[in-house]
Amino acid sequence: MDFDNIKRISHRVLLATEKVLLTPLSWGYGVGVWMRNTAFNMGILKEESYDVPVVSIGNVTVGGTGKTPHVEYIVSKLGRRYNIAVLSRGYKRRTKGFVLASDNLTPVDLGDEPYQIYHKFRGIIDVAVCENRRKGIESLMKIHPDIDLIILDDALQHRYVKPKVNVVMIDYNRPPFEDKLLPLGQLREPADRILKCDMVVVTKCPDDVKPVDLRMFKEHLELFKYQQLYFSKIRYGAPEPVFPIGNPELTSLNWLDKDDLLLGIAGIANPRPFTKYLRQFGTRLKVIHYDDHHTYTRSDFRYIFKVLKELEGRRKYIITTEKDAVRILNSPYFPPTCRDQIYFIPIQADFLNYEDRDFIYELQTLISARED
Repeated sequence: MDFDNIKRISHRVLLATEKVLLTPLSWGYGVGVWMRNTAFNMGILKEESYDVPVVSIGNVTVGGTGKTPHVEYIVSKLGRRYNIAVLSRGYKRRTKGFVLASDNLTPVDLGDEPYQIYHKFRGIIDVAVCENRRKGIESLMKIHPDIDLIILDDALQHRYVKPKVNVVMIDYNRPPFEDKLLPLGQLREPADRILKCDMVVVTKCPDDVKPVDLRMFKEHLELFKYQQLYFSKIRYGAPEPVFPIGNPELTSLNWLDKDDLLLGIAGIANPRPFTKYLRQFGTRLKVIHYDDHHTYTRSDFRYIFKVLKELEGRRKYIITTEKDAVRILNSPYFPPTCRDQIYFIPIQADFLNYEDRDFIYELQTLISARED
């Protein structure tokens, strides 16, 4: 028996063993989720409604489904029409309780995504973080009573707030109908939780996706007729310097050639699309992947620049994600003399014209609809 066959058999045995060990845990997790949702459905645990419309943006899986670019998309389209506040938990921040974003705070205080949203739309919207979404909404309304639309980021599982509109994000590359509950799979809730949402957005669709693929995905979801389905993709922009002193002439990577080097740095849940995007420039490429929301340390940067020095390339640049750029910009450990070497790739959500549906128009319709 050759080595490749041994590897394949070992891999299958490992997967089978993992399934046997994790399946009971997945069942137990599912029972716990069912009991919690049943308690809310029966009114044992109370959902709070508010006079101000609340839009919840969430997902049923762990890992990135593109919630932040879609929150930014909504803000960019509705920020002039409504007095918007974005409320997030502030994942991995080192503060506690309610914190209203301001210029003197850092990602450590807010979390990287709320910090990014605040600085991208500063002066247009309010941004706050709070573990307790009800307390967060009440604090926001007390500080700014003119707020007339609240967007809850990553709040599908936070059922203590009853939103006016529930929007769920699904990664095209990780269909929930092919997944399992934690820890056997990546589902935070059973896939049928999607059927309780008003709007379903299938994110991260490939550029070459065909209409027949979209129709098949829709059929697998088995949504109700009243649910509105949309498909979107992530659009990458031209690279921008992480630090203001970066080279202003670098507005595109198209001039790079095969003798140049790009060192990608990605502290995100799924770095594959980012890596795929960098490969298209035809340069030498290496990507270092860290955990999602990674906080960069002095030793991290020492390692990054050690790798950069050892790699061959006529010209060398570090390219990172927009979310990582927020953390790196505010890190005291990034070498000041190397600030002109690092750039980030901005991203934004871009909706596909599926069945001639307009996401923002229909979202506004649901926001404005009167309660029965």
